[in-house]
Amino acid sequence: MGQPPRHPRRSIASVRQAYCYAFKGSQLQPNLWGFIRQYFGVYRHATVAHQLYTVNRIVYYFLIMMGAIGALSVLGFQLDKLVIIGSALGIGIGLGLQSIVNNFVSGIIILLEKSIKVGDFIELESGLMGEVQEIKLRSTLIRTADNVDILIPSSEFISGHLINWTMEENIRRFRIPLGVAYGSNKTLVRDCVLKAAASVSYTLNDEKHKPVVWMSGFGDSSLNFMLGVWVEPAAVKRPTQVTSDYLWAIDDALREAGIEIPFPQRDLHLRSSAISFTHDTDTKPPASN
Repeated sequence: MGQPPRHPRRSIASVRQAYCYAFKGSQLQPNLWGFIRQYFGVYRHATVAHQLYTVNRIVYYFLIMMGAIGALSVLGFQLDKLVIIGSALGIGIGLGLQSIVNNFVSGIIILLEKSIKVGDFIELESGLMGEVQEIKLRSTLIRTADNVDILIPSSEFISGHLINWTMEENIRRFRIPLGVAYGSNKTLVRDCVLKAAASVSYTLNDEKHKPVVWMSGFGDSSLNFMLGVWVEPAAVKRPTQVTSDYLWAIDDALREAGIEIPFPQRDLHLRSSAISFTHDTDTKPPASN
């Protein structure tokens, strides 16, 4: 005699239990993250914040994996047979899932390597600049200065060049170029530019971070200078606004001092010639009709 069929209620109960394993486990992660933030004060120190964020992401994916394994067990799948499924997945990875696996592994490296942290201001090789909002295994969320959210595949951070403006320190020096007319008093130019830099509210002027003015070269129509100035952390993530504020202040200071800011121009010199021009009086104009 064959075995009697399984009771439908038991099957429904198994499905419900599998659902609890698969989805309820992932709901523990937000509660755990809220407890960590409240107990440890995650935003008090950048290093501690990143470490706790990394732990949070690892726990999240661990809960997802354990929930999936538990759900499969409840539904009757034998775990030893998952090895066969894993082998099939390995073939699929070799054929067409290299990009997904590459991004997945790159995301793990980013989380553990600490080269990028949530809150960092980064610049990609393509010129894209923005603040890191979230780091996932497959992609990283960046928010630009125009409040545009962009998802970048994790592999781009590993294989390409990346500039992290706030990796170790959250202050940075900006270089602001300018030019004045030839014949201008260079000392006066330097004093005016330093005065302009001091008038900007987020300029740093301590022992290690003093503004400085360099003479950078002789242009076609101007003496070229460069202002090097350190700014506060809040201003580092607004490079366009920073450049605009300093150029605005420099222009006002130079105009107030009567220093000319040149524009490209060319001088045309006419020289006299020894060639004489004669008028032929014998040539008659054509008769008019």
